[in-house]
Amino acid sequence: MSQRDSNAMIIREMIETFVLSSPENALGGPFGNEPAWGKPLVGFCRGDDPIFETFREVVGEEQWTPFEIFTRAFPGLKVEPGDLSVISWVLPQTENTKKDQARESRYPSERWVRSRLFGEKFNDLLRSRIVQALEERGFSAVAPVLSAEWSKVDSEKYVYSSRWSERHMAHACGLGTFGLCDGLITPLGKAVRFGSVVVDMDLPFATRPFIHYYEYCPFLMEGKCGACIARCPAGAISEKGHDKRLCNEYYRQVVACYAKEKWDIEGDIGCGLCQAGIPCESCIPEVDGG
Repeated sequence: MSQRDSNAMIIREMIETFVLSSPENALGGPFGNEPAWGKPLVGFCRGDDPIFETFREVVGEEQWTPFEIFTRAFPGLKVEPGDLSVISWVLPQTENTKKDQARESRYPSERWVRSRLFGEKFNDLLRSRIVQALEERGFSAVAPVLSAEWSKVDSEKYVYSSRWSERHMAHACGLGTFGLCDGLITPLGKAVRFGSVVVDMDLPFATRPFIHYYEYCPFLMEGKCGACIARCPAGAISEKGHDKRLCNEYYRQVVACYAKEKWDIEGDIGCGLCQAGIPCESCIPEVDGG
């Protein structure tokens, strides 16, 4: 086994072990220690992969490349883009959470809300622990969304953008393609969350088993399905795509109030109804009989 592949195996085991064994991976409240996330999927991409430059057009000019965020975090280190790698992971919702969410039609379920809020806090902890573990092995690493410089930004073309999009990093690492509602369809489905770290470690080149940006979405490839359209209570998803403003308004004006009143939960909880009760909830749906 090459050093590159050995490094990849260590990283995968590190992430899987922490997700599956950490008591912090819990929904809390009436669900106690019930896990927020199931077994993760992990992928890699080299820092000099040309795909990162294309993200400036797809996501926005503010989108960092791995080299940009790494040199911001470690201005004293002399590195080239090819010295860096991106580690990306997919955290799948549990079967209990997906079943609860699929039964809902107007508001997200409590399990879903808790996974989005407390599960994402665990995701932040995972980011920090992976950075720490890599540093203990003598590498330099940064979790971009935990950087003080990371932010969401207004985008003239895309309404909202980000300096580091976790979904796009997962796409770069070969973990999925985008769907009609802008969610990333992965081998574990679309009911997932993402995380990533940039490190000066030799890791495998990205293996992307797809060609098209939308390859796993039957609607965008063939005009079939469109189940997420009917699942959106805000009317923010149509044949034309995802209206981010309508989506955000529904979350802030309806869902946030509901969660506060019903469960006394406040925070960035989103809605997520378009991610459950659909063919791509837990897998890659068939496209053109494939």
